[in-house]
Amino acid sequence: QVLLIESGGGLVQAGGSLRLSCVGSGFTFSDAAMAWFRQAPGKERDFLAAISGNGERTNYADSMKGRFTISRDNAKNTVYLEIYSLKPEDTAVYYCSASPPWKTALSPADFGSWGQGTHVTVSS
Repeated sequence: QVLLIESGGGLVQAGGSLRLSCVGSGFTFSDAAMAWFRQAPGKERDFLAAISGNGERTNYADSMKGRFTISRDNAKNTVYLEIYSLKPEDTAVYYCSASPPWKTALSPADFGSWGQGTHVTVSS
């Protein structure tokens, strides 16, 4: 059973940076593309970034390029999301997700296993 546990959220001031982590278990982590999404209050869940199983390919939502960096450490079964120059509109619940190993396109639609999320609040 896929289990994803996010951490690293909290209250941060605008302009700061944050690194979120997600540990995966119950599947072969290095075989799975991983992704980050977020959901702001009252809004739909938005795709942020994805990374291939071996970490060599990434895909970012156009609106997120430049302030977000996705990376992974397969030895630790962990995927990271670094967020720079935080803005109040980055306030959201951030979720990591895993794709089945046969889906490698890094398309947002490929991801269907979710963690419980970690809350990020950015104060102005």
